[in-house]
Amino acid sequence: MKNPNDGFFRGRLRSLKFAFRGAWLLITTEDSIKAQLCIALFAIGLGFYFNISNTEWMLQFLAIGLVLVAEAVNTAIEEIADFIHPEFHVKIGFIKDIAAGAPTFAAIISLIIAGFIYLPKINLLF
Repeated sequence: MKNPNDGFFRGRLRSLKFAFRGAWLLITTEDSIKAQLCIALFAIGLGFYFNISNTEWMLQFLAIGLVLVAEAVNTAIEEIADFIHPEFHVKIGFIKDIAAGAPTFAAIISLIIAGFIYLPKINLLF
């Protein structure tokens, strides 16, 4: 909640505090984010192992960020839907399914990017 006594910089610092709190809540409570972080750490390890280029690092981190943001937005939508209508409802289920599509698209795009980065490197090993 915005404090009317906060100036611009103090307001930004408060916003950062809430943003980091939200990220921490996601990391500590959501299994989907934990799974995606494990996959991200594995991809980062592969990046070091295969000594990928700076451009490949940028693409990999963009893909990781895309997946994590999509998972976070999906989680927020699901939490809001459950708060508004805790019992099963066809329309709420439909909304949650659509929201779950976002991380699915992000994951598919990330796998395609990983293929472009790592498949040529794996072929060099054989």
